[in-house]
Amino acid sequence: MQTTIKNVQYQHTNSYETLNDLGPKTKNVWLAFHGIGFLSKYFLRYFEDLDSDQNYIIAPQAPSKYYLNGKYRHVGASWLTRVDREQETQNILNYVGKILESENIPSHCQLIVFGFSQGVSVATRLLAKTNLKCSKLILYAGGIPDELKATDFERLIKDGTAVYSVVGTEDEYINAKRLEEETEKLDQLFQGTAKQITFNGGHELKKEIINSFAY
Repeated sequence: MQTTIKNVQYQHTNSYETLNDLGPKTKNVWLAFHGIGFLSKYFLRYFEDLDSDQNYIIAPQAPSKYYLNGKYRHVGASWLTRVDREQETQNILNYVGKILESENIPSHCQLIVFGFSQGVSVATRLLAKTNLKCSKLILYAGGIPDELKATDFERLIKDGTAVYSVVGTEDEYINAKRLEEETEKLDQLFQGTAKQITFNGGHELKKEIINSFAY
């Protein structure tokens, strides 16, 4: 059977959610990408203990929603799959660009880009493929896409972006071999400037770790 792939362009609307207010007291603006199976509004619960005056959190919503566990009750979402990945990545970058344009983040705020699990792939692709500047990049329990190269992050290193990798010692998705591979990749991509943080636990978000980056 022979099929032909064709493409069309059309206007698409997607939501995102925020926590706290963006104002003159805001010190940190977080651009936080959730993992697979999350919705942005539930992901924001992990940021609720941050000082509300100083921290404003933007949680983009992954576009591909689906029912979890086959029970048609709870809904989660995914950012990307291997199918049409390049095209879908560009769609996501366009979407995030519109979010940032709409939010119009003041220049006095620090931008913290945070990715959890599958959100790590989105966060790193965003910074590799755009001119977005941030003060911190936090890669929490996720893998960096194989297609990214050290040259993609030279600008971040030059700008002095602080890069952190966070992983649980009992993470069921990151065994010893994969941890070694990701560590090597991290050192290569960020020229040894990334700091690695481990905690006792599995593939989970810990509020106290998130809170520690709000300085």
